[in-house]
Amino acid sequence: MAKASSGALSASKVYNNYVSVDCVIFGFDFTRLQVLLVDRVMTDPESGVVRFNDLTLTGNHIYEDEDLDAAAARVLFDLTGLQDIYLEQFRTFGAPHRISKENDRAWLRANGRNPDQRIITVGYYSLLATDNVTLEWKGRNVQWMPVDEVKSLAFDHLEILEEALAALRRKLLHEPIGFALLPEKFTLSQLQRIYEVILGVSLDKRNFRKKIARMKYLVPLDEKQKGVAHKPARLYVFDREQYEANKKDLLDFAI
Repeated sequence: MAKASSGALSASKVYNNYVSVDCVIFGFDFTRLQVLLVDRVMTDPESGVVRFNDLTLTGNHIYEDEDLDAAAARVLFDLTGLQDIYLEQFRTFGAPHRISKENDRAWLRANGRNPDQRIITVGYYSLLATDNVTLEWKGRNVQWMPVDEVKSLAFDHLEILEEALAALRRKLLHEPIGFALLPEKFTLSQLQRIYEVILGVSLDKRNFRKKIARMKYLVPLDEKQKGVAHKPARLYVFDREQYEANKKDLLDFAI
């Protein structure tokens, strides 16, 4: 697991044309799992008519003197201004004919790139609580979109998104990464909703709470929700030190 840090910036800023990172940035709004997407608009330079307008994941080429984790952290920082964000490398994508769609080839040619040039991209996924994020992308619009509404993306980004979601689900069953999508203080119902939304299932409340009762790093507070219409629920926090000390007791959340 990597951590995003603004210190990832390269001094030389010379891009490697053959290696990139693509970040699947997942967010959670207590209702649906979201992914952060970037607008890609190409216009005819002479007429100004829009040739196409679609969406991509967030990513960029690495700098020559930059390692992969640092490049992924830089992409995240440029978007959100946030550091110390959960980042997980999950797969490398390097098929010889990744860039085959005409819009993608036209986009690269318009940006002075050779569409026949093979590019290897390393996929990362990241987890953010959407209510804590102020997007800071400069130059292109970004938007949160529910994952289940994403039907097409530029390049092979839909495949990358699908692989990231599969990797996230596998990890969630055995490690408490879902806490990255929650505020500092949260309820057990909010935690349960994380699992239900990401795994695409409905969980029995009693069985769920039996499982999480084994989490030594889930700490109850002497506080309850405020300003809610229903009966306020107890608040909890995730104790990372406890988790690090008890990693051998990994959660087995098989359902």
